Amino acid sequence: MAELSTLARPYAKAAFEYARSANALADWARQLSTCAAVISDERVSAVLDNPALTGEQQANLVNELCGASTDEPVKNFVTILATNKRLELLPKILSQFELLRANLEKTVDVEVVSAFELQDALTEKLAGVLRRRLEREVKVTTSEDASLLGGVLIRAGDLVIDGSVRGRLNKLAEAMNS
Repeated sequence: MAELSTLARPYAKAAFEYARSANALADWARQLSTCAAVISDERVSAVLDNPALTGEQQANLVNELCGASTDEPVKNFVTILATNKRLELLPKILSQFELLRANLEKTVDVEVVSAFELQDALTEKLAGVLRRRLEREVKVTTSEDASLLGGVLIRAGDLVIDGSVRGRLNKLAEAMNS
């Protein structure tokens, strides 16, 4: 069977192109997020897994649960997904939609994990360096992980920069073992 992300890609591109042409990228992202959250609920997914339900019934259920938080084009999109037995792809479609949106808007979400709390000035300086290196506007979120021992671990999309003490010790251990 094909990877879920491979199956989700054409749907994400279609949704993205429609939303872009309607100048409604933020609205579509919010509405797709709502739909993905609804179908990810274990109670809803248990009902949707019932083989006796038709695609139309599945679409009606999801659209009813989403209610007024989704508009007609998104409801139609959900109906297409349900008809094609692809509702389970909604979380992957959402993540690919968000990636396409970030590429268009030249933004990237950056996660910075450090052993200790970072001061605001240091976070801003780090954001500036990343902005220049990635040539994108960065949205930095920080968290703490004492197991890093020191330094930082930076994740920006599929780019990972491991400047932690733990990472350096792991590299040293690998070098000594080989």
